Amino acid sequence: MSTLFTRIIAGEIPGRFVWKDEDVVAFLTIEPITDGHLMVVPRHEVAHWVDLDPDLLGKVMDVAQKIAKVQESAFHSRRIGVLMEGYEIPHVHVHIWPTQSPADFDVHNVDHNPDPAKLDENAERLRAGLRSAGFGDNVPD
Repeated sequence: MSTLFTRIIAGEIPGRFVWKDEDVVAFLTIEPITDGHLMVVPRHEVAHWVDLDPDLLGKVMDVAQKIAKVQESAFHSRRIGVLMEGYEIPHVHVHIWPTQSPADFDVHNVDHNPDPAKLDENAERLRAGLRSAGFGDNVPD
């Protein structure tokens, strides 16, 4: 049975993608901690990050780092939070989000009902930043 992320990657469920390549995608979460919160996900379905091929894990983290640098600029953040847990959805995913303080690491502060227009705006800010950073080949329209 496919995970929710596999269904999003396949286009069965809509997603606000900011990165797509042959191995990895990144899309905004529908329950952000802060504006610009997204997940970097390998296309290949693996439940636990310790089971990922080391090269694929490296690529996931490389993409996360590239996007994080854009998040810092686009959202004027002091740091970028990172979390990899996989309890709710058994498909490796790395959460990255702009932060201003340690308070932005409290996962109990997620927005369970974000404004869809704001999510669209945040996705476009990230896409524009990634294009400007030279990653246009990996940025979907």
